[in-house]
Amino acid sequence: MRVGCPTEIKPQEYRVGLTPAAAQELVRAGHEVLVQAGAGAGAGFTDADYTRAGAAIAESATEIFAQSDIVVKVKEPQAVERKQLREGQVLFTYLHLAPDPAQTRDLLDSGVTAIAYETVTDRNGGLPLLAPMSEVAGRLAPQMGAWSLQKANGGRGVLMGGVPGVGPAKVVVLGGGVVGTHAARIAAGMGADVTVLDLSLPRLRYLDDVFSQSFRTGYASAARTAELVAEADMVIGAVLVPGAAAPKLLTRAQLADMKPGAVLVDVAIDQGGCFETSRPTTHADPIYEVDGIIHYCVANMPGAVARTSTLALGNATMPFMLALANKGWRQACADDPHLLAGLNTHAGRLTYGAVGKALNLDVTPAETLLKAA
Repeated sequence: MRVGCPTEIKPQEYRVGLTPAAAQELVRAGHEVLVQAGAGAGAGFTDADYTRAGAAIAESATEIFAQSDIVVKVKEPQAVERKQLREGQVLFTYLHLAPDPAQTRDLLDSGVTAIAYETVTDRNGGLPLLAPMSEVAGRLAPQMGAWSLQKANGGRGVLMGGVPGVGPAKVVVLGGGVVGTHAARIAAGMGADVTVLDLSLPRLRYLDDVFSQSFRTGYASAARTAELVAEADMVIGAVLVPGAAAPKLLTRAQLADMKPGAVLVDVAIDQGGCFETSRPTTHADPIYEVDGIIHYCVANMPGAVARTSTLALGNATMPFMLALANKGWRQACADDPHLLAGLNTHAGRLTYGAVGKALNLDVTPAETLLKAA
């Protein structure tokens, strides 16, 4: 197999889909690796690092897409990249199709076999390729929220940890999963007064058992959520429905009940955002204001710490990438139902139910597709 890795072209995206270590493993397994010149620069990897690992360097993304059997990326393919995909080719990357009908249509039209990092599962019901970036984004969220709270940025001018005689910021985290847990830990470590809300009582029990000395938990009823949000200096949206559009947890009307200059950090923005007033932003222009409330909605938060994020993602994706290269996508998915769960499109057919439901499109279940082969 020839595995290709283009340079990411989404604004301020500095991660790279293939580390030199992963390239070396692929080469050792007998595969060819083609990396676009400069692809790893944002994460601190030089072209020489890749050539020492046995990879070849391509001057353009056009070469990567034209010559590769498997294209490995980080972010969803942009419009100019989608035009270069083809049937019989495998795309392995984050997709987040549910809130993105244009990308979904282009992938179906291309016929590409697209496997989404964010819907690959594990035997414990987790999302192993989403988890590393959820950990990074969760840990970044309080940092970015604290920056947004500064008066110069339009925020309330509240210090997360307060000072003697002046209370700390009140932070509400909506969702107690991977993102929410890491966000709460960091916010509490900064000295904030933190409450995590979730609908799962078992999860709340776990969080209370493990972190009761660091932050509080609460059941995410509409009434309790509204009460705490109105008192908050910062609200971090950390909800996830795998592969589906994020539920809207705060309406625009509720912004009127919040403190002027309070901050919303929407970590679910890749899946459409969990606040009604959320819209994707970039690292170059990360915040905006609606009705006196500051919104931070950067759609590729982990790209801000590209080296950490790339290494963490590379560790998680490597076994799956090797399986795809060694066996081909069909046999790899037949052997591993967790990898099969990542299949979102194939030969013009949509194969992931939650995306079909979100976009009102017909779905051919991945399992059915394999059985028919």
